[in-house]
Amino acid sequence: MSLPEDQVQAACKEPDPSTKDFIFQQTMYRIKDPKASLDFYTRVLGMRLLHKFDFPEMTFSLYFMGYANPDEIPKNTEEKVKWMLTRPAALELTHNYGTETDADFKGYHNGNSDPRGFGHIGLSVPDVDAACKRFEELGVEFVKKPNDGKMKGIAFIKDPDGYWIEILSTAAVKP
Repeated sequence: MSLPEDQVQAACKEPDPSTKDFIFQQTMYRIKDPKASLDFYTRVLGMRLLHKFDFPEMTFSLYFMGYANPDEIPKNTEEKVKWMLTRPAALELTHNYGTETDADFKGYHNGNSDPRGFGHIGLSVPDVDAACKRFEELGVEFVKKPNDGKMKGIAFIKDPDGYWIEILSTAAVKP
């Protein structure tokens, strides 16, 4: 049962002024194979690598992905890191070394099977049908196509690690 609107409003508080400069900066996924994930997020979804951090002593690397004009990405590393960490809605892909070659590695839980938890990220596109036609041509795995099921006009695809990505446009969202 949905939470009644009056309870929703009562539960939501006015943000504290001390939080006025907070932004939602990133969501982190653990990935098995950085080559496959970097290809998917750049070639298929059109993101750019914003910055890469290596932590060899702790055996992992971070790849920050997002949408940006290449001209706005600073060339100086220190400036680039500061810029990247102030971007809203970046995707942090975390690769723990060795998973890509470990035949026994079973992959990461995507949150959409029991026990359910994390569900998906969402990408707004100008035209869901056109985007999905392109995804089909690229061999992307679908969870739901735009005209399947009860919710029309939205789609769900999977990335190389099985994480779900909702594909939507403002035209499909009904108040």
